Formats: sequence, C-alpha cells, structure tokens
Amino acid sequence: MTLTVQLFAAARELAGAGEVVVEAPAGGKVRDGRAALALTHPKLAGLAQRSRFATDREFLADDAPLPPDGKLTLIPPVSGG
Repeated sequence: MTLTVQLFAAARELAGAGEVVVEAPAGGKVRDGRAALALTHPKLAGLAQRSRFATDREFLADDAPLPPDGKLTLIPPVSGG
C-alpha cells in the first residue's frame, strides 16, 4: 500500500520536503509504516523511532492498522516549557 507521510519540524528538515511517499505491506500496521519510512528515507530513521504517528483525527499505536486512505502524519518529539 502506498503511504503519504506528512512531515513537520526536524523531520521536514531532514527529508527536505513536507511529505514523503513510501510503500508498506497491504493490511499492515503502523509499525510497518514506520519501518518502511526508515528504510526508504534513512535520514529519518532515528527520528521516526522516537516519533508518534497520527491521522487527521487521532494518534495511532504501533499495532494499529494503517489508515485506509494511506495518509499519516509524523509527529516528532516536542520539548519546552
């Protein structure tokens, strides 16, 4: 399945783009999308491991199914106070 991953902050800087497209197994889980992103875009691998994935409505656990529309957002860690 084709996934379009929207990127923000450090992820956007590392990729040099606001979104990337990766291929994940049909019927896969979010963890499969994370692995596909790391494999396809090695510069994002470390950040992807520390980040959350979301749809336009909710954060997704790693064992959640990939969204049927193939759209994910990578939410990098945030710090500050």
